[in-house]
Amino acid sequence: MRSAVALAEQVRGSTSPNPPVGCVVLDAAGLPVGEGATQPPGGAHAEVVALRAAGERARGGTAVVTLEPCAHHGRTPPCTDALIAAGVSKVVYAVADPNPVAAGGARTLQSGGIETQAGLLADEVSKGPLRAWLHAVKHGRPHVTWKYAASLDGRVAAADGSSRWVSSAVSRAEVHELRTRVDAIVVGTGTVRVDDPALTARAADGTPGARQPLRVVVGRSDLPEGARVLDDTAETLLVRTREPAEVLAALHARGVVDVLLEGGPTLAGAFVAAGLVDRVLVYLAPSLLGGGPVALGASGVSTITEAHRLAVEEVTMSGPDVRISAVPVRN
Repeated sequence: MRSAVALAEQVRGSTSPNPPVGCVVLDAAGLPVGEGATQPPGGAHAEVVALRAAGERARGGTAVVTLEPCAHHGRTPPCTDALIAAGVSKVVYAVADPNPVAAGGARTLQSGGIETQAGLLADEVSKGPLRAWLHAVKHGRPHVTWKYAASLDGRVAAADGSSRWVSSAVSRAEVHELRTRVDAIVVGTGTVRVDDPALTARAADGTPGARQPLRVVVGRSDLPEGARVLDDTAETLLVRTREPAEVLAALHARGVVDVLLEGGPTLAGAFVAAGLVDRVLVYLAPSLLGGGPVALGASGVSTITEAHRLAVEEVTMSGPDVRISAVPVRN
């Protein structure tokens, strides 16, 4: 199953609106004979890719997959049909499919004489490659991760506005890798005017990666002529609104599932105030600035009892920086 999770992570960011799924097929002796991951929309699902690789060796074997195989005919035939036709004897999956259109795969498999087992590493899968997709199915909007880097005293830039570089090279490389695995990066027009970011996924030498997220700029003003977000490295969408819910509705309509919010304090504050940040990912650098802008602007908090409470999921090191992943505590 952990091999299947790794396969799913490799394709995260390229499958939306479909889920990034990984599958490993074992033969009757329990040896791996095929593996696969979800292809871009219109392509084969993970189970079909893995079964093709396994061929006849799948007969009498086991398919291990991160999501319950689908039982409906969408752009591709049901994965349950492929598993039954391949003659596997057992299917082990981590997470049940919550999509009412595609759910019911386990029942279909059982009707076809295949044993099923659910729940293996379900928490790991739910918080990993399927986190954003499961959220989108449940809430009908993209999952939003607010990412920022700051000094230990919470400053995202110095008093003169300089911010290159608050975080380390290791952290920056990690963020660029993260950008390859999300559907969209969101910033405000103010960030574009002041910082002129490229909002692309790049290697250490500055070379653009093969997979680029949609660049989304939020605001009512036009973008400056010659802004780097207007180059042809990746697609850019200007959403002329200041309402976070309208931004996410527009992205949901485009099939966007996973959003990385990288805007300044004003945009971040608006998303937090609206309750539309689902995860906070912060890189804290071992430095003190003593002045300069902070990460979060007005977010609807006027007294300590109104603070937006978070539950820390993980604290790890990223080079010399401390990386914290936290999620909102919601009733």
